[in-house]
Amino acid sequence: MLQLRPSCECCDIDLPPSSTEARICSFECTFCASCAEGKLGNVCPNCGGELLPRPRRPGGKLAVNPASTTRVHKPQGCAPGKP
Repeated sequence: MLQLRPSCECCDIDLPPSSTEARICSFECTFCASCAEGKLGNVCPNCGGELLPRPRRPGGKLAVNPASTTRVHKPQGCAPGKP
């Protein structure tokens, strides 16, 4: 099950479970659309994987399977994605 991490690893902006701005790779590294499309070129700086829109979990399912509250932030910022 997806963790639905609460923030962008680059800029630390909030990304609630209902956000259409969240982008993830297959390892669930999470970025906002601005960072993913801009500085990262839709490539995860951690694994080199593709960054795609994160699916949204229906509200009723969030009550039983809540989103993660653990923030992952890299204060040094994010390097451009790997080719």
